[in-house]
Amino acid sequence: MNTPAAAAPGPRDGAALAELVGEALTHAQGHADTEDAAEIRAITDAMVRLLIGAPLHSDGKLTIVFLATEAGLRRNKLTHKHTGLKDLFYGLVKARTPVPEALPDSARARAAKQQQDLARVRAERDDLRGQAQLLARIVHVLEIENSKLKETNAALEQQVATHASVPDLTSRRRRP
Repeated sequence: MNTPAAAAPGPRDGAALAELVGEALTHAQGHADTEDAAEIRAITDAMVRLLIGAPLHSDGKLTIVFLATEAGLRRNKLTHKHTGLKDLFYGLVKARTPVPEALPDSARARAAKQQQDLARVRAERDDLRGQAQLLARIVHVLEIENSKLKETNAALEQQVATHASVPDLTSRRRRP
């Protein structure tokens, strides 16, 4: 049996393993024509599609819900009946996703500073939003006042125009 030397399993390796396990389970049960064999085949085919990134019936997330959707089965078939296949899927997903290494102190310090900067920028953004809303309210009030002043000015101009035709008797001098 040939095995790759110290190579991390990729998505294609996991897909090949899922297909191999599905075939083995189907043949080991001795009933290749039964409903169980069809479910096993559907689940392993769905595993292969999800692990290689080519889903047909789901959005491709590597979860049991989407595995069941991809297989065309209800979720409880995986969580209650085919638990071995569920565990295999979780194992393949975990093996596929590299475990992050511990961050060095400089990276942690940089991340902490970025978090602080992000919090500061968000606070500034919230403050500016508040100021913008206040300015919008002020502009609205000023527009209303300006409109009222224009109406008052128009009314006063009309009054002046009507009084312009009447002579101003108060400005005449009295003769002694």
